[in-house]
Amino acid sequence: MNRAGLKWPIAAVFLAIAITSTMDATGFTVFSALPLFALTAGLWIVQRMSRGEVGLRFGRPRDYGLALLHPLLVIGALTVIAVSASAGHLDHVPWKRIGTRVLISALLGPIMGLLTEEGFFRGALWASLKRAGRSDVMVLLWTSLAFALWHISAVVLNTGFNPPPSQVPLFLVNAFVMGAIWGCLRAISGSIIVSSVCHSIWNAIAYSLYGFGTKVGALGVRDTSLFAPEVGLLGLILNVVFLAIVFAWWRRNARHDAALPNLAAPAAIG
Repeated sequence: MNRAGLKWPIAAVFLAIAITSTMDATGFTVFSALPLFALTAGLWIVQRMSRGEVGLRFGRPRDYGLALLHPLLVIGALTVIAVSASAGHLDHVPWKRIGTRVLISALLGPIMGLLTEEGFFRGALWASLKRAGRSDVMVLLWTSLAFALWHISAVVLNTGFNPPPSQVPLFLVNAFVMGAIWGCLRAISGSIIVSSVCHSIWNAIAYSLYGFGTKVGALGVRDTSLFAPEVGLLGLILNVVFLAIVFAWWRRNARHDAALPNLAAPAAIG
């Protein structure tokens, strides 16, 4: 374990939270994720990371299938429950517009993810913690915690994305859980492109159907403390179940792969 090597990831997380919080507090929320690109580049250059370490790999087709399962299963199950309980309604949902938004997010969203949240938390920070000698599970935990802490200013300050104060603790727990899900995808695939696809499609579907902050989504769900993918109790429960499954799959495959010599890693970009 390289304790001295921890100075880089700790400093990067501190700067990420401090800079983003300052921008959220001064009305620059729309740009507050962009400094993550500079921090990613800084870690990459200072620690001389390879593309493979950062996760710039394409991954396998099945990895993208797994990435799609997260938003489709969790939000799909939540929507069935909400509609069955008459908390949401499908009558006036603009499916064509939402489908277009999801398609655009699937194509363009991963680029923004690579440049900001995924590139930093599941990319450079992940690699930096590995350089410091942390185990895969500890890297998953620490990057997920940093991801949740980084979101505090967005939901506490007046950013337009902030939910009612009573929902903030549950959102932050859910942010940790979702960060861990996307971290598992990164670990399974070796690719932050895969986690970026999942992250962007999740955002497109969740915010279109359920809204964000105090804004009501297309389903018309108003009891978001129960029926919402990010700030609702049922959303948290479904995410925890998905995390438990994907984490168990990752660790089982990791133990299996460790027993096999000379496994070929997925090809890195370039």
